This record gives sequence, C-alpha cells and structure tokens, in this order.
Amino acid sequence: MAKKVRTRFAPSPTGYMHIGNLRTALYA
Repeated sequence: MAKKVRTRFAPSPTGYMHIGNLRTALYA
C-alpha cells in the first residue's frame, strides 16, 4: 500500500518526501 501512495505522488530517492506524501495522503 505504501508503494501505491508513493506511486501516486512523486517518489523521492532521498525518502524525505515520503513523509510529506504520507501527510498529504492522510489529509486528502
């Protein structure tokens, strides 16, 4: 499921964006 969320948003190689994407997914 996490991969699906990262796929919807832009996957970041660093991984720091993953937290921002997760927050966006929760708020969305």
